[in-house]
Amino acid sequence: MESVTTAAGRSEAATAPSHPDRPYDPELRAERAFLDSARAALRRMHADVVDTETPLIGGEDNDERFTNESNLRARWLRAQALVDLPDVPLFFGRIDYDAGTVSEVADRIHIGRRHVHDEVGTPLVIDWRARVSVPFYRATRSDRQRVHRRRRYGFSDAADLTAYDDEILDDTGAASDPGDAGDAFLRAEIERPRIGPMRDIVATIQPEQDDLVRAPLQPSICVQGAPGTGKTAIGLHRIAYLLYTERERLSRGGVVIVGPNRSFLSYIRKVLPALGEVDVRQTTVEELLGQTGSTVAGDPHADQLKGDARMAAVLLRALWLHVGTPTEGILYTKGSNRYRVHDYTVAEIVQSLRGATRYAPGRNSLAQRIAHEVLVLMERRGESPDDRVQNAVARSRPIKALVDQVWPKVTPEQVLFRLLSDPDFLATAAGTDLTAEEQAALAWAKPARSVKSAKWSPAGLVLLDELTDLIERRAGSLGHLVVDEAQDLSAMQLRALGRRCRTGSATVLGDLAQATSPATTGSWEQVFEHLEMPDTRLVELERGFRVPGEIIDFAARLLPTIAPALGRPTGFRSLPGALRVTSVTSVGRQGFLDSLADACRKALGGEGSVAMITADADVADIQAGLLDRGLPSALLGSADDAMETARLVCVPAMLAKGLEFDAVVVAEPARIVAAEPRGMARLYVVLTRAVTSLHVVHAEPLPAELRDTEVRTGALA
Repeated sequence: MESVTTAAGRSEAATAPSHPDRPYDPELRAERAFLDSARAALRRMHADVVDTETPLIGGEDNDERFTNESNLRARWLRAQALVDLPDVPLFFGRIDYDAGTVSEVADRIHIGRRHVHDEVGTPLVIDWRARVSVPFYRATRSDRQRVHRRRRYGFSDAADLTAYDDEILDDTGAASDPGDAGDAFLRAEIERPRIGPMRDIVATIQPEQDDLVRAPLQPSICVQGAPGTGKTAIGLHRIAYLLYTERERLSRGGVVIVGPNRSFLSYIRKVLPALGEVDVRQTTVEELLGQTGSTVAGDPHADQLKGDARMAAVLLRALWLHVGTPTEGILYTKGSNRYRVHDYTVAEIVQSLRGATRYAPGRNSLAQRIAHEVLVLMERRGESPDDRVQNAVARSRPIKALVDQVWPKVTPEQVLFRLLSDPDFLATAAGTDLTAEEQAALAWAKPARSVKSAKWSPAGLVLLDELTDLIERRAGSLGHLVVDEAQDLSAMQLRALGRRCRTGSATVLGDLAQATSPATTGSWEQVFEHLEMPDTRLVELERGFRVPGEIIDFAARLLPTIAPALGRPTGFRSLPGALRVTSVTSVGRQGFLDSLADACRKALGGEGSVAMITADADVADIQAGLLDRGLPSALLGSADDAMETARLVCVPAMLAKGLEFDAVVVAEPARIVAAEPRGMARLYVVLTRAVTSLHVVHAEPLPAELRDTEVRTGALA
């Protein structure tokens, strides 16, 4: 294997010699020149889009105005996709095929995040999503796919090309395993210090990840991934790939990424733009459901019940209980003629419509069906009424009055208000689905005076969304939905998401071991059922790339308690010294803060980002204590959140999910466990956020599963 590098694809300095006998490598100089020409070509492509005038269609009608707006937006999106991001390398790899494999004139392909061509259309950089790029990720010595050489590049943080690594896959190369260089490059990329948002992994996608990224649009897939397996990155790169291969199809319904909270979405927000995709909505469940208004905190037990799948049947009964039985018919008068539809006929119509359609269309159908009975009576008298007459009869006062009485117009808020404020109505709607104790937990102890003054919890707003669809079917469907941290969603939240993607597909991401919500469904099969995507393909990833093996092994001691059915994850990397546990007993609160500050200071002595994670109730006090000790920090989730620039970030445990930091200091695991019913799962999340080092500092005893003298030190070194 030929190697030109200082650290598996990274150079200590752009001008440093790669080998002492080659003070200046002409190959590296040629690659830098090629990078400059490719960047110049990209700037020309961008200028061509910006400077080209978009033809506008004349006229003022809505269709022409919509077409003009669509064309202008398409041009803007194209221009945004061609922006040369200064800190993102334009290409990251190269493959040299056997002669004649690609074309007669070009068997060398530079692979990057987007396609770049010169002024005459000759490709300079090939999009990583193109079929011809696949061997870069999958070629091996035993299945080299006609690849002679695979080259990976090292770049500085300013995207300057500093080094390269070559793997020779055919018989002309060394006998050593070319995968060794790939592993070294992956290790170096993972350990490259980070501050701020998540980076893409397009240069280091592994074969098992690539299989999922390039999986077809249908069927939906679910990635059950242990910490550090890259499941979030897989989901984001899969979206970029699907938009490349199925752009027209997906543009009709759109693509949405649903994350657990705004802090997580802020962390991942730059990945897709770096891959050239700038038109993907990234949101939370609450925002997608339109629940951005003011809410009130709900009772935890009541909210858990509101997320239960049984509530779907309860809400359905509650809605249809508003439909009554007619006690009289109607008398329709037209001139001197009278037409009577008897109560038993109306009752038969109501019975045939009840539950056969959604509530609002059923109400409209009732009026039309009664009007049709009147028209039959008219025809028997020799009249010839048409559809206009039927519509007029359906809108007449007698029929409207009867419909309002038997099938009243209701809003979701009216139905839910009655359900939660009227115990007798709740008991009838609950049937055998809810016990008396569960009904008592659901019912409001002090109902609001009216539906207009009622305040809803987030879990209650999800029930309103269910009722909205029961009253009238939601129109349209997303083309593709990505749901990250899906293990934490309740059955009712999953149903709401599924309704928005009825004809589309989904990428479901999560880890049952990290399920911290009391309303979690507990199995992926139930998740698929509630999404109404039963054919979803489930894939399990257990090899953690980003979390060192020492840390994964330590955290995995919790798995028999929180997820005994899951396999034990393994680590791709071993970093001796990555784990440290410090007990600081009998020193008081100030002594504990001193030790915690020392741990943070030691972590800051390295490179990259540092997180101090603790129970939510303690984070503000600890942040103040660190500041008193000369360690300013950002507070994740606060109004002055400065995670992008701050090296030290104080993280409430409930916001840690999905994030990663170079070094993590965890304060008082016992308090994280005690803070919530699934606190042990929360601790598992917290312990697996580190890419390089984890330091646990505690005064209270650790959970029994984590007590081990082999990793404990009595004081900080």
